[in-house]
Amino acid sequence: MTPISLGLDTFGDVTLGPDGQLQPMDRVLREVVEQAVLADELGIDFIGLGEHHRPDFAISAPEIVLAGIAGRTRSIRLGTAVTVLSTDDPVRVFQRFSTLHALSNGRAEPILGRGSFTESYALFGHDLGDYDQLFEERLEILARLLREPRVTWSGRTRSPLQDALVVPPLSQPMTVWVGVGGSPESVVRVVRQDLQLVLAIIGGDPGRFAPYIDLYHRACAQLGRPVRPIGAHSPGFIASTDELAQEKLWPHYAEMFGRIGRERGWPPVTKDRYLAEIAHGALFVGSPETVARKIARTVRTLGIQRFDIKYSNGPMPHADLMDCIRLYGEKVIPMVQELLAEKAA
Repeated sequence: MTPISLGLDTFGDVTLGPDGQLQPMDRVLREVVEQAVLADELGIDFIGLGEHHRPDFAISAPEIVLAGIAGRTRSIRLGTAVTVLSTDDPVRVFQRFSTLHALSNGRAEPILGRGSFTESYALFGHDLGDYDQLFEERLEILARLLREPRVTWSGRTRSPLQDALVVPPLSQPMTVWVGVGGSPESVVRVVRQDLQLVLAIIGGDPGRFAPYIDLYHRACAQLGRPVRPIGAHSPGFIASTDELAQEKLWPHYAEMFGRIGRERGWPPVTKDRYLAEIAHGALFVGSPETVARKIARTVRTLGIQRFDIKYSNGPMPHADLMDCIRLYGEKVIPMVQELLAEKAA
C-alpha cells in the first residue's frame, strides 16, 4: 500500500453513449466493473461504489457489483461510498460484507453513512422522522458485530438480538469507515463506536474541515479510543491540461447539479461558480500536476492518511472516465507521493 492511500469513488452515474444518448443501466454497471479492473491494473488502492436509488445513478446494490469486481481483480480494496446504513439492516450489511471479505481474501472495506439523498426511506418503509435514531442504532449494532462473536441488543428501530450468532464470521479483521459530511456530533459518534472517519468534502475550501480533525483527536483522548487513519473524499476530474479538464467536465457537472438543484430549490449552477470551486474549493479538476498539488496540499493541511477522488460527476462518457482513471494512476498518484516525500524531507 502507498504511504498515503489514494482511491476512487463512483456512484455509477448513467453515462452518455457514443450516440450522445443516455445508456441503459446494465451497460453502465458493466462499465463500472471495467473501470475498477483498470484501477486495479494501475495499482490504485481503493474503489468505492455509492448506493443510490435514483434514475441518474446505476448502483443500488454495490456489494453485488463489488463481488463482480473481486473476481476480476487482485489487490484493489473494495468498498462503498457510502452504504446507506439507516435504511438497511445492519445484520444483513455485516453478512454481505463478511461474505465479500472472504471472497476477496480480505479486501472488503465498507464506508457507512446516512447518504445525501432520501429516496431509500420511503422505498424500504422507513420514516424520515427517525433519521438520527435509525443511523445511531444501526451503527451501534454493526460496530458490535465486527468485534463480538455473539450480540445481544435492544432498541427502538428494529427487533432485538438475543445472543445472536451471525455468519459468516470474519476470519480476518475488516476495516470499516463512517462517512461524515461535517457535523461535530457525527465525528464524535465515529470515535465512540471506534470506527474510522472519512470526511465528505464536496464544497468549499478543504481546509475548513481542520476543526473536525482536531475534534476527532480530542474525542479520542477523552473517550480513550485509539487514533486511527482519517480519510477524505472529494469530486474531481483529470485530463491532460487544466483547460481540457474544465471544459470536459463542465456540461456534465452542470447537468447533474442543475437537476439536483431543481429538486432541492438551489439556485442554478453557473460556470463562474464552477471555476471558483476548482480554484479555491473542493473540486479537484485539472491536469495531473494541478490535481496532484491540490491533493498533496489537502493531505498536509488536514493531516489525513487517505484521499479518494469521485471521478464520475454527471453523465460523462465511459471513455473519458477511463482516461481520467489512467491519468490518476499513472501520473497523479506518483506525483502526490513525491510531493509528500519532499515535504517530509
